[in-house]
Amino acid sequence: MSFRGGGASRGGFSRGGGRGSYGSFTPSGPPASVLPMGTFLHACEGEMVCESINPKIPYFNAPIFLENKTQIGKVDEILGPLNQVYFTVKPQEGIVAGSFKAGDKVFIGGDKLLPLER
Repeated sequence: MSFRGGGASRGGFSRGGGRGSYGSFTPSGPPASVLPMGTFLHACEGEMVCESINPKIPYFNAPIFLENKTQIGKVDEILGPLNQVYFTVKPQEGIVAGSFKAGDKVFIGGDKLLPLER
C-alpha cells in the first residue's frame, strides 16, 4: 500500500486551531456620538418596545443608549415590515422597562446600523 496525497489528517478535526479566541471581547464603552434610533412605545414582559425613527436597521444585540450615552440595554428583536420597523430592547441590570414614558427617545451608535438595501 502506498500513501496518496500529502499526509493530511483523515479525521474531521485538526489540532485545536480555528476555535476563535475566548474572552477577548471587551465592551468598547459608549460611542463618540449617538444617533436617534427610536421612540419608546410601551413595556412588555420586562422588555421595551420601540418604534424606529431611523431609516437604517439596528444590529441584533446592538447597545441602546439614552441621549447622555448611558447604556440602557441591547436590541433583542426586530419586528414589522421594512417601511415601519419596531424593535425590542432587553434592559440592562438595574434598568426597569416600565420606568420610561411613551415617546422617550432611545439612541444607538452609528456603527451598529445596517442600510436598508441589505
